[in-house]
Amino acid sequence: MSKSPSVFGGAMIIAGTAIGAGMLANPTATAGVWFSWSLLVFAYTWLCMYASGLMILEASTTFPPSANLATIVKSLLGKGWNTINSLSLVFVLYILLYAYITSGGGLTASHLSALTGTDIAPRLGSLIISVLFAVFVWLSTRVVDRVASVLMIGMIVSFFISAFGMMSSVSLDTLFDTHAPTGTAYTPYIWVALSTVLVSFGYHIGVPSMVKYFGGDTAKVAKSVLIGTLMALGFYLLWQVVVQGNLPRTDFAPVIAKDGDVATLLGAIGKSGFIGTMLGAFAYMALTSSFLGVALGLFDFLSDFFGFGDDKTGRAYAVAVVFLPPLVLSLIAPFGFTTAIGFAGLALTVWGVIVPALLAKAHRQKHPDSTYRAFGGQFMIYFVIVFGIINIIAQIGGYLGMVPSFGG
Repeated sequence: MSKSPSVFGGAMIIAGTAIGAGMLANPTATAGVWFSWSLLVFAYTWLCMYASGLMILEASTTFPPSANLATIVKSLLGKGWNTINSLSLVFVLYILLYAYITSGGGLTASHLSALTGTDIAPRLGSLIISVLFAVFVWLSTRVVDRVASVLMIGMIVSFFISAFGMMSSVSLDTLFDTHAPTGTAYTPYIWVALSTVLVSFGYHIGVPSMVKYFGGDTAKVAKSVLIGTLMALGFYLLWQVVVQGNLPRTDFAPVIAKDGDVATLLGAIGKSGFIGTMLGAFAYMALTSSFLGVALGLFDFLSDFFGFGDDKTGRAYAVAVVFLPPLVLSLIAPFGFTTAIGFAGLALTVWGVIVPALLAKAHRQKHPDSTYRAFGGQFMIYFVIVFGIINIIAQIGGYLGMVPSFGG
């Protein structure tokens, strides 16, 4: 008899998908609102993104465990919403995979070059990491669970070593900006912070995969989502403390100019050497764990969408559809994703916030006696929808230059 999947493994996949390497951008994106206001932004975003994930879980309870978002959305909201949801979801996930293959390939090539003493091209690194992860996904979700757990453990160890190495120099005056001139403005920059932090909690494609993985056991899926998202929140808040407690708000200009580059950030803080090495290891494992989680979610979505079987041949077709397009793009135009990724947050707001709330609303109308319901009743559905609308306004305002941005 096969062993039942563990909540720990599910939580690792959820946390790994959410955290990614994007967390390194959070201190820069929230530099305008600084630490105290960023706590509100993180708490508000976590609550709404946690709730919207459970709304996807709720909507899935009257479908077979193998059903994915394509089937669920089409059944509950119709073809129109399914088209909008599918296009926005696939756009975000392919762009993320494109970015992960490019960035992860460069880092993989760099690490392999250091280990072997030979010069390995970034494109070869992209090919290596893509083939390796494609094999993991093709084998089974349980294999992804095991690999994600190893990456998460390594990520946690390297993160805490680097974070606590910086903790000794945290200044409460710097963290709370107590020396700021009277009348210093923080709240105008909430718009920019919201749209970035939202992307940091983008784990939702993993929820249907978890339903399938746990055979429809909603209690285990709900626990995995709670633990995984709380882990992500804990990482983000601790990182806010060590970065914004070391680097004064007025000294963030060079870091912002470099889009939160790790080396620039460490240089501004005055940290390097072993701490820099640990932070580099953390960033690599964060990126690769998110890569795996996103790939698994897209794999399950496209398997359902195209009707691929769960045998070796069907899984091979699905793996090819998932990995080949972003790999080819990465090999042809390595950094072409930088233009498109700016729209990823807007698309994520559609399928990770608005659509889940509408699914829960439709599901309750169609199945009033369903055994599982996300918390908060009807109020939480509208609370999440408002959160989505606020983020759409923030992101469109950012694209049009209508919301203020902090320059340091």
